[in-house]
Amino acid sequence: MQVTSKTGRKIVLPDETEDKAINKGIAADPDTLELGDAFFTKAKPAAQVMGAELVERLKRGRGRPAGSVASQTKEKVNLRLDPDVLAALRATGRGWQTRVNDLLREDIEAGRLAELTEGR
Repeated sequence: MQVTSKTGRKIVLPDETEDKAINKGIAADPDTLELGDAFFTKAKPAAQVMGAELVERLKRGRGRPAGSVASQTKEKVNLRLDPDVLAALRATGRGWQTRVNDLLREDIEAGRLAELTEGR
């Protein structure tokens, strides 16, 4: 059977045989837990269990917060680096490109870039 969502996406639903096989697999899995009425009568809203800060973070959408775009947007460039240098930068984890930008900015502001280019 096929159903069309509000957005026009076609969703194929399992037939009775497939549905039985799926439910049999679920029942055989020791890690699945059927939550009954007793569970839901004891359940509390997330806001009561988690802190208010976490609830707000979960409500926020993904991506950059509105209005957070810097006045000077970054420019995409292609840069060739030695493999070991690139590996070391990436090994620092998420945000490594921002850290490279910060290191270069520090050198420029400290005048070290000018020292390298003097006499050329």
